[in-house]
Amino acid sequence: MSGAKQLGGGLLVAGTTSDAGKSVVTAGICRWLARQGVKVAPFKAQNMSLNSFVTREGAEIGRAQAMQAQAARVEPTALMNPVLLKPGSDRSSQVVLLGKPVGEMSARGYHGGRQEQLLGVVTDCLEQLRGTYDAVICEGAGSPAEINLRRTDIVNMGIARAARFPVVVVGDIDRGGVFASFFGTTALLSPQDQSLIAGYMVNKFRGDVSLLEPGMEMLRGLTGRATYGVLPFKHGLGIDEEDGLRVSLRGAVRESVVAPPLGEDVLRVAVCAVPLMSNFTDVDALAAEPGVVVRFVDRAEELADADLVVVPGTRGTVKALEWLRERGLADALLRRAAEGRPVLGICGGFQVLGEHIEDEVESRAGSVDGLGLLPVRIRFEREKTLERPSGTALGEAVDGYEIHHGVAEVLGGEPFLDGCRVGSVWGTHWHGSLESDGFRRAFLREVAAAAGRRFVPSPDTSFSSLREEQLDLLGDLIEEHADTDGLLRLIEAGAPAGLPFLPPGAP
Repeated sequence: MSGAKQLGGGLLVAGTTSDAGKSVVTAGICRWLARQGVKVAPFKAQNMSLNSFVTREGAEIGRAQAMQAQAARVEPTALMNPVLLKPGSDRSSQVVLLGKPVGEMSARGYHGGRQEQLLGVVTDCLEQLRGTYDAVICEGAGSPAEINLRRTDIVNMGIARAARFPVVVVGDIDRGGVFASFFGTTALLSPQDQSLIAGYMVNKFRGDVSLLEPGMEMLRGLTGRATYGVLPFKHGLGIDEEDGLRVSLRGAVRESVVAPPLGEDVLRVAVCAVPLMSNFTDVDALAAEPGVVVRFVDRAEELADADLVVVPGTRGTVKALEWLRERGLADALLRRAAEGRPVLGICGGFQVLGEHIEDEVESRAGSVDGLGLLPVRIRFEREKTLERPSGTALGEAVDGYEIHHGVAEVLGGEPFLDGCRVGSVWGTHWHGSLESDGFRRAFLREVAAAAGRRFVPSPDTSFSSLREEQLDLLGDLIEEHADTDGLLRLIEAGAPAGLPFLPPGAP
């Protein structure tokens, strides 16, 4: 692999649809290359996600790109995700440029000209990465065949054309129609774009690969393009999600089988699936604990048997508060607090639990009463807080990250990270705090005591080690089931010459 260290190129991982597996494949290629000694970086020109992360330089990027950077064994930076769109409604999003918010914009306004103007910014970021790393693995968004948006595209074929990167299209065979999707995606592109579509990769295949081989041969005959791998369906990869909640509201947060509880009881955690829920990955560390069962819920009665209720982050604090009240969840939370049953609010969830909210920024609702469970007053500021704090709580070291416009004035209670605690109700702006193993165990012991459960946290669960194991599984998927020699040729030399044009193409 000594030659691979001088690749000097890149690859775009596109998909036939959203959630086809682009993030997983990109992360897997990054981990596989890193294990070969290649200095590799992930890149996504434009990401739409409410799951974000704060880099060490205080820039906000998508969590998927932070996870891919970890797969590549490099520190995430704003260059890896120069444009982040954070939806605030069905029609508008906050635009985060190079890690900092620059305003709200409607979808029409963004695609009507603003997006096209950003092509120079994203290509500059990509070139900076190419000047620093041996290879850059780009992730597309949605489908490259969204022909209504092609003129302003900066994340799929727009960036591939600008960088002259070859493209591998990933299809989720679990959804059906994967061969038609591969063919149709290619045939709807212009001749120039088609010349960069090097081939395909099948994701989430179940069964005997030999049964798929005739179809792949026919696809090659029809398109002149190879299939660069058939990745098997795997339970419990547990990677950070990007565009939305991929599990049922009343389903478990993880598919993987975890060890049985150490104590006599399990702990049941209910996460309120508030509107515009952000950074719901905060509860992944709870779900990783043996004997902790995590569910997302949207009905008041689903809180009845919960030992802990989490009110997570949200991009719409006032909207989430209204939702909780409309569904009876607010009253259920008030009853829980009165009974001394545990509640944890994180970021927007913390703000909801306070006494009062002044918001002329996010919702522009003005003065709004919170649930009054914590002695906290929230004032929304136009300047967004983007920080990576460290501290102690419950006698343990804690690391976290902050992403919020709301500034908290804490008027009482016991100190808890940057927030407070009153009885069995906790609130903090810190995301990621539960990934600190010692703190998570101490917190779960407190929850178990308050809930009257004979639950014992595992003394050796390491969330960072579990995440590394999951990233290695992604690397294994590529190493064992992809045409790695073919991928290396693409990264180093680009798309093969003379790929046939499939009619009708696009203008």
